[in-house]
Amino acid sequence: MVEIVIASIILVLILFIVGYFMRKKYYKEVDNLETRKLELMNRPVMEEMAKVKKLNMTGQTEEMFERWRAMWDDIIAVQLPNIDEMLFYAEEYSDKYRFKKAKETNIKIEKMLEDIEVQISQILEELAELIGSEEKNREEIEGLLDQYRNSKKNVLAHRHIYGVAAEKLEELLDAVGEKIANYEELTNGGNYLEARKVVITLASELEQLITKMEKIPDLLTECQTVIPSQKNELRDGFNDMKQQGFVLEHLQIDRQFEELDEELNTYIEFLKATETEEVEKGLQEVKEKIDNLYDLLEKEVYAKHYILQENENADATLQQLKEVNREISHETKIVQHSYQLLQDDLETPSKFDKNLSQLSKRYEILKAKIDEENTAFTLLSDELKEIDAQIKALQQEQNEFIVKLQNLRKDELEVRKNIEILQKKIKEIIWLVKKSRMPGLPGDFESLFEQAEEQIEDVLKSLEEKPLNMNSVQKFLYDATDTVDYLYSRTEEHIENAHLAEKVIQYGNRYRGRNPQLRASLEKAEQAFRNFEYKSALEQAATAVEEIEPGALKRIEEIYHDDFVKQ
Repeated sequence: MVEIVIASIILVLILFIVGYFMRKKYYKEVDNLETRKLELMNRPVMEEMAKVKKLNMTGQTEEMFERWRAMWDDIIAVQLPNIDEMLFYAEEYSDKYRFKKAKETNIKIEKMLEDIEVQISQILEELAELIGSEEKNREEIEGLLDQYRNSKKNVLAHRHIYGVAAEKLEELLDAVGEKIANYEELTNGGNYLEARKVVITLASELEQLITKMEKIPDLLTECQTVIPSQKNELRDGFNDMKQQGFVLEHLQIDRQFEELDEELNTYIEFLKATETEEVEKGLQEVKEKIDNLYDLLEKEVYAKHYILQENENADATLQQLKEVNREISHETKIVQHSYQLLQDDLETPSKFDKNLSQLSKRYEILKAKIDEENTAFTLLSDELKEIDAQIKALQQEQNEFIVKLQNLRKDELEVRKNIEILQKKIKEIIWLVKKSRMPGLPGDFESLFEQAEEQIEDVLKSLEEKPLNMNSVQKFLYDATDTVDYLYSRTEEHIENAHLAEKVIQYGNRYRGRNPQLRASLEKAEQAFRNFEYKSALEQAATAVEEIEPGALKRIEEIYHDDFVKQ
């Protein structure tokens, strides 16, 4: 029983402590909601609404003011008292430990406070918008009125510079004046927000109108004075050139002038309606067309100058080409007796004659057109330039063929010079063999020597043929040169191997009596030497000596090369 009593006491204490803290929590929530309610009550709604009373309390302003006041009265007289009553109940529920009910009540109060805050924020925002619109309107309208007055004064005082656009500008200014009157009417009627829209529209329209007024005088001058003047100058130049004999029908200048007149009339109509953007873009294209016409006439002048300057040169050059062709034909026949020419080379003079004949006919046709004076100089100059390019190409081909014929003789002389060099090299090989005092040479050396002499003889025989076939001569010379060069290098190799083999055998003789194996190797090397196998003799002797005295071969080679340099 004692334990049950103690447990009951502890349970009661726990419930008391939990209830105390829960009640304290809800008291605090009620206090926070009360603070939030007071903050909303103290928002400067009435102060801001008092500012509205300084405005014209009619129309839209009056309607909005009455709505705001009704909303605020409802908040103060109905919604906030209801919240006070619910805060009282929430506190009472906490006192009675009815925490669930207290929580539900606090949630409802918080929702009501949020709705009130939304309403107050809406009122303050609309107040700020209205008051701000009135301030901005007052600040901006003065500048817009100045712009309007200056623009109207400008059109009236300088109507002549706006020409056909003056009437439309006055209409646009009248429309601006109507919007200004509408603004004043809206402001006097308290419709400041609607007046704000009018001010924004006025600012945009006046900016566009002033921009047009700045551009129109210059654009009118371009359309009515500058471009017509340029067109007249162009027409005068066109007529002068026709009198000087220029053929200009292909340019269709008259038709283009008509198109320019039509375009200018169209742009003047655009200016009459104050549509400046279309005119700016169109006038740029008109200027480009006029510049293009000037360029075309200028090209005709340059083309005539080119024809007068280059026509006689082309005629003289064609005559010169014909003379060169005759010389080429004559030279080809002479060379043909001494040298064998390829079929293409034999046909080259005829090909030159054919190309020159076609080129001459083309030039004669061009010359006739020039004399007739019925063709534009640009077309004639293009044709003359093409003919001139073909003349230069034919000249290049002629020069290359002449050089080719001349090179045949040069090639023959070069071959004869190379033959002398090969013959001299053969004599040098014989001298080197005699000087080396070798006991003899390998069998393949003699056959290689005979082959070299036979190939040199083949070259000499091919040079004696008439007509001379230089391709065949060059082939024989290439083979002979290759063989002689190889023979020379083999000769040097045999001489060096023979001398080194002899030196190594002599060096190894100092060990011959003491080393039977060395003696046997040296005897084999000597036998190879007597058989003219110098490379084999060197390898056998060097191997044997290196086994007895490593590095001996290197020292022997150094001594040999030093002696060779001294010689």
